[in-house]
Amino acid sequence: MADSMAARGPDGAGLWCKDWVCLAHRRLSVIDLSEAGAQPMVDEELGLTISFNGCIYNHNQLREELRSHYRFSSTSDTEVIIKAYAHWGEHFVDHLVGMFAIALYDQRRNRVILARDRLGIKPLYLSRQSKRLRFASTVPALLAGGAVDTSLDPVALHHYLSWHSIVPAPRTILQGVEKLPAATVRIIESDGTERDRIFWTAQYSRDAERSTWSEDDWMDAIHESLRTAVERRLVADVPVGVLLSGGLDSSLLVGLLAEAGQSHVKTFSIGFDDAGGQSGDEFEFSDIVAKQFGTDHHRLHIDNAELAPAVRRAVAAMTEPMASHDVTAFYLLSEAVSQHVKVVQSGQGADEVFAGYDYHRAAASVPRTSAVDAFTESFVDRRHQDVLDLLDPALAPSTDVSREALERNLGAEGADSTLDALLRLDTHSLMIDDPVKRVDSMTMAFGLEARVPFLDQDLVSLAAQCPPELKLRDEGKGPLKALGREILPREVVDRPKGYFPVPQLCHLDGEVLDMVREVMLAPEARDRGVFRSDRVDALLDDPNGSLTPTGTNTLWSLAVLEMWLQNNDVGK
Repeated sequence: MADSMAARGPDGAGLWCKDWVCLAHRRLSVIDLSEAGAQPMVDEELGLTISFNGCIYNHNQLREELRSHYRFSSTSDTEVIIKAYAHWGEHFVDHLVGMFAIALYDQRRNRVILARDRLGIKPLYLSRQSKRLRFASTVPALLAGGAVDTSLDPVALHHYLSWHSIVPAPRTILQGVEKLPAATVRIIESDGTERDRIFWTAQYSRDAERSTWSEDDWMDAIHESLRTAVERRLVADVPVGVLLSGGLDSSLLVGLLAEAGQSHVKTFSIGFDDAGGQSGDEFEFSDIVAKQFGTDHHRLHIDNAELAPAVRRAVAAMTEPMASHDVTAFYLLSEAVSQHVKVVQSGQGADEVFAGYDYHRAAASVPRTSAVDAFTESFVDRRHQDVLDLLDPALAPSTDVSREALERNLGAEGADSTLDALLRLDTHSLMIDDPVKRVDSMTMAFGLEARVPFLDQDLVSLAAQCPPELKLRDEGKGPLKALGREILPREVVDRPKGYFPVPQLCHLDGEVLDMVREVMLAPEARDRGVFRSDRVDALLDDPNGSLTPTGTNTLWSLAVLEMWLQNNDVGK
């Protein structure tokens, strides 16, 4: 299992077994590069052993707080987690600022504690067989352990085809693999009993203490909170770069790093050949930002001949199937960036937190009772009947399980408006299994750690309280655009919204189409029979004729899933 994750941790490996628990670890050395930071880390005096993925940004502050109670033998954030658990018990996570997936064995209490960070930035998968529970950072690691039920989950499959390949926790596309939800601590006793504690959530209703805040008050608070988020993510014993797309979000990170006194920051951009009338790069804008702030900028251009082979490698690196066009872009960008730095900051999450998408504006004016219909109209790829038309009847749920999930989430209490409910759904459910998972999978495939300041817990909590009309200003992300006009070149802020373009995967042609055809017509695909053969044949006859309302190519979504199933030899 650990060997299958070697790419995520190329700097070291460890294995520890005792009693009913085995922990393994692959190390990416970022904080305390010495052997004192190696894992699994054992504290014999406290009877605690830990295997941990992520970074605790406030580990220095916590160490000072705990130093009078415990003796430290490293400068590692891993050791701080151990001491925090010893001091605060299962509430130790309340004190951690960062991204983390934690497995900790408490020998004295004879229990295992699993924990996942507040926004699910770091993954934590589980599989159960009889009296055995396995957990890992990737699905392929669990598969390497064997004895996993690898049949497809019809509900997850329905979600995949409805929501841009998103399958929210606790489900995965496989029946025998689940995800620990974000902001969750799971206590597992030696007799197999379990209990969960949700330790954090943002509040999507107005705070009385901020009811008198002016627009300027909100802008100042968001500016300060984002500045803090960016500075927190500089904590490392290695250099920290930035993935610079040239859009507002990543450009803000560069500008705020400059405010924090960081000079000659390494920045990285990627572009592709044009295809189907679409531009393949945004170098014009990333160059402007790089010049303005004097970064050490690196451009990466990928021509069409490189893309098809990279698609197969990117799918092999996916911990779950992800059909977003920019997955391969992040894979190639991560491959290049990993030659220069071990840690980067990235702009994911800004749109979900600050209402940056068209469907946010579309839903803002409708009543809560119409939230599901408004979201379905502007976000959902396929209605229930359209999903059924694609699937083999044996894999088709009897009811519209995706709409039912939306009704439960969007109808839950604790959100003042339709937009509040929608941003809560985005930030705490859908986003975790789309851009967040995408970036973690692709960067860690090359031992590159991606940090996401827009998902700082304090910033997310502040933004959740921010009045919807402020977030919707300027066609969305109003506070960020206002901040951008203070510190960025105007042409970067006032440009039309861009996306990470990979034209050749939007418009299937040439070698990429040949690959898709090979995958969909392979004997394994026909034998598996996930999709109706007549629908597959029709899509192959007109590969660019079926697009979702958000512009995703239907054939591409099906091909990515099938390719991932073939690559992992599952779903039979």
